[in-house]
Amino acid sequence: MKTPALSLNYLIRQPKETRPSPLILLLHGVGSHERDLFDLAQYLEPEAVVVSARAPNVLGPNSFAWYPVKFTATGPVIDAEAAEASRLILLKFIAELIATYNVDAKCVYLMGFSQGAIMSLAVALTQPEKVAGIVVMSGRLLPEIKPKIVPHLNGLPILMTHGVRDAIIPIKDARTASAYLSTLPVQLTYREYD
Repeated sequence: MKTPALSLNYLIRQPKETRPSPLILLLHGVGSHERDLFDLAQYLEPEAVVVSARAPNVLGPNSFAWYPVKFTATGPVIDAEAAEASRLILLKFIAELIATYNVDAKCVYLMGFSQGAIMSLAVALTQPEKVAGIVVMSGRLLPEIKPKIVPHLNGLPILMTHGVRDAIIPIKDARTASAYLSTLPVQLTYREYD
């Protein structure tokens, strides 16, 4: 079945029921694509609409990013304008999914890995009324997002996980993000894994 054209390319798994369903939006990491996380759909809530989105910036064949990034000895250097453009595209895409599919607008969850986790935080912390909760896997909080974070987070549930041996986004970045998130009115669960 061909999916309707929206602002991002995506894969979708719809539930058998036709009632309004929760939406779980999967966001891949840099250099990957929408198929990368889509296999997780089989382990997620069967009554949810699961969508895996492709990032808008093309790096190469089957290689996409939410924003360009260069990994340097002093840490990652990002294209902040592209990151902001992707945050706005994701907000538009969520609205399109709600309008196109039988999605409960109050039950939208983001689940991102690496750069997708970074984007999940960016969307949820700046527009918490659009998101019911997020899963942040191996991500960090962009400093550019901090001034945009709104005060009315109302206990936003955040599950943040990270590997202590992560060579791309070091564990110190996750710990820094966790410490900062702990100062906000969110419901943070933070876990580290070997």
